[in-house]
Amino acid sequence: MRRRIAPVLASFAAVALVATLAACSNDSPTPSSSTAAAAADVDVCATPSGKASDAVKVSTDLAAEPTATFDKGLTSSETERTVVVKGDGDELEAGGSASVSYVVFNGTSGERIDAAGYDGGVVPTFTASVDSLMAGLAKSIGCVTEGSRVVSVIPPADAFGTTGNADLKIAADDSLVVVVDVKDVVPSKAWGADQPAPEGLPTVKLAKDGTPAVTLPEGDAPTELKIGVLKKGDGAVVAEDATVTVQYQGTKWSDGSIFDQSWGRGASSFALSGVVPGFAQAIAGQTVGSQVIVVIPPALGYGEKSDSNTAELAGETLVFVIDILATS
Repeated sequence: MRRRIAPVLASFAAVALVATLAACSNDSPTPSSSTAAAAADVDVCATPSGKASDAVKVSTDLAAEPTATFDKGLTSSETERTVVVKGDGDELEAGGSASVSYVVFNGTSGERIDAAGYDGGVVPTFTASVDSLMAGLAKSIGCVTEGSRVVSVIPPADAFGTTGNADLKIAADDSLVVVVDVKDVVPSKAWGADQPAPEGLPTVKLAKDGTPAVTLPEGDAPTELKIGVLKKGDGAVVAEDATVTVQYQGTKWSDGSIFDQSWGRGASSFALSGVVPGFAQAIAGQTVGSQVIVVIPPALGYGEKSDSNTAELAGETLVFVIDILATS
């Protein structure tokens, strides 16, 4: 569905969210079952507060970018989080997504690294899953309520590992101090009004949680892009250069097998500029809350299979069911 690239948000989000776009690409396999199992073993809701996170003094004016004061060299052995302001909105469940604003500091130097979602800037969407987001960030927001401000201290093991990040001037032993404002919890599935089944396209049956089951029609795959709207949402129109949050399932027309899906992992957020053309064309111009089905021929997917194009999905006609949950 997407190329293996980081989404283009703020500099920190681009690195922190790289795992969000790591599930379906033409140059790397879908995460293995063992990887998924390891992610499932992490309880993003069980993050404790501690001496490190409690030591950070954070401003409480939710209308302004937060300030944070702490002694340089702050670190912890595990991710800690302290709720600075407790909101009274919906809870962000494990695997769920929410729009957030954040500020990131280097725990060693105290330097402000990056911020997003303030002063009218792009408000990112984070998914509370270590399969979709940097582990320390997922542990910072899991089961936090809308309207909350939390501060977390994230050790290297839950951030950039033993290599650090030279672009962000983060050394291998630097912790991160992150202040996150959890804004709107994103629905987990499309909520739009049901539309008549598109003629000639695969049929879709939804489980109670929204997971689709696709039945392919008999006959050859279409040679042109085919798009149908299954649910019509009442949200904003998705721009061609937007960043979106979606649930999706991808099926091969050739054998009906599912080659990748976000269901079971949590919604994915990415820029439309980073996906194959057919996928982007299916979403751009649609409204948030909609569910669409698209049949993508190889020319608008991963290309025809050849000696120089041996990608797993090369030459395949792909069917995606996409729930459009948010856009920015």
